[in-house]
Amino acid sequence: TAQHPNLNLVCGDVEGRLSSLFSRVQAIQKKTGQFDLLLCVGEFFGVTPEAEAEWQQYKTGAKKAPIQTYILGAASQETVKNFPSSDGSELAENITYLGRRGVFTGASGLQLAYVGGREALQEPAPAHCFTSKDLSTLVNSLTSSSKFRGVDILLTSQWPRGVWQYGNNPEVNTKSCGSSSIASLADKLKPRYHFAALEGAHYERLPYRNHVVLQENAQHVSRFIALATVNNPAKKKYLYAFNIVPMKSMDPTELVKQPQDVTESPYRRSLHLSPSVCFYCDVQEPVHQFFFDLSRKQGGAPRGRGGKRPSDGRGRDGHFQGQPKQPPQPTGPCWFCLASPQVEKHLVVSIGTHCYLALAKGPLTPRHVLILPIGHYQSVVELSSDVVEEMEKYKSALRDFYKSKGERCILFERNYRSQHLQLQDIKEAFMVQAQEQNMELMEIPQHTDLKQIAPPGTPYFYVELDSGEKLYYRIQKNFPLQFGREVLASEAVLNIPTRADWKECKQSREEEDDSCKQLRDDFQPYDFAWDD
Repeated sequence: TAQHPNLNLVCGDVEGRLSSLFSRVQAIQKKTGQFDLLLCVGEFFGVTPEAEAEWQQYKTGAKKAPIQTYILGAASQETVKNFPSSDGSELAENITYLGRRGVFTGASGLQLAYVGGREALQEPAPAHCFTSKDLSTLVNSLTSSSKFRGVDILLTSQWPRGVWQYGNNPEVNTKSCGSSSIASLADKLKPRYHFAALEGAHYERLPYRNHVVLQENAQHVSRFIALATVNNPAKKKYLYAFNIVPMKSMDPTELVKQPQDVTESPYRRSLHLSPSVCFYCDVQEPVHQFFFDLSRKQGGAPRGRGGKRPSDGRGRDGHFQGQPKQPPQPTGPCWFCLASPQVEKHLVVSIGTHCYLALAKGPLTPRHVLILPIGHYQSVVELSSDVVEEMEKYKSALRDFYKSKGERCILFERNYRSQHLQLQDIKEAFMVQAQEQNMELMEIPQHTDLKQIAPPGTPYFYVELDSGEKLYYRIQKNFPLQFGREVLASEAVLNIPTRADWKECKQSREEEDDSCKQLRDDFQPYDFAWDD
């Protein structure tokens, strides 16, 4: 049923400046009409004699708050004296202390969870601090119901630590800001709006998801908003007005709508996706030319056997190995051949014996890499067994590397209109988008060799999911060349549609150098090709 939304105001640390706050609220209400509630996060009371005198006027009834006001408890030892007990109570007309922690449900069904004070760092906890028991009691009281989907509003004084992950950066010291217990609370309670203060900063984070794409049903998004101190000299925002229809009254499809700028959850890092696109290059020159010395370049050598190689046919141990078998030669210039003048060597991350790893040009995400054979091959089905073996080692190393970063490895291959191929994951998104383009992706048995299905020369698109499932499409004609990348960039997966075209993501040479150096350093512990 359609319902009148609740009109609410939220305020940051008041610090005893009650008259300033309430006159500002009155001015706003004159313009926009009456609000339902004023919710105050952070430190409500001040410690100066002026602040104490001002509070006495409200306490005695000489002055009255112009709106129903709910406040959180003390955030410092000095203000504890203003709260008669840890239980909620009316402190003055229209000014109500919510209590140490709990859930408040309004007449309209609006559900508001709250925790006051700071995280206790010692036992027994001081009066202005909350404990882990406070949080678990609050979480259990809500999540024990099978119908629990989240709360409408969460009020905390402290910020959740790491809330800025995957989002826009706040103007605070991120090394010391926030509480990890509050972050865990926000992750479990899934508030549609989460307000906090205490940092003297205004910060509105991009909305974030509460579900894992393609693994869980869509859920509502969460918005975190931190507010500054009342009347701060820098004029940072300390009042936030919003209207909200209680979750229980909303149409479920309306509730789970995802805005354009939604990000991954900052608290569930293991759910972030990182595509690992593998291109198998098509152009090649005699083997001894592939080994060049990158170690002299500034920014460090690619991890792997990237030093000067003997070009006299001798192996690493100096024994003569005979004339190496010539891999196929290119028919024209190739951007991916390691010996080719066209290859951008500053993007090389690691060099093995038969394959190398490079940062993607115009990457979809910061750790988007390509696995390429050193020789020139049209597709995986044409690779010799030693090349396939090393490629599998790179894939395995990348899976471990991405896992350490809390990311998933996606592989895809396209053998069509290119001298390469590409591998990637995320089944449903690929299936849905393939159907939209009238393409039929076929699931093939996990232990089936691609060579059994695609004879050399066959144009195809192939997806390898991190679940072990494999999808295959025999290309007919007019295949969209960016298909794999478009699926991953789509709203259903990474939700970065503007990055679907690599040309729109080009970086400067300096940016590429920096990104590649960072990736080399990060990948080094997983790089089997690394030797001293």
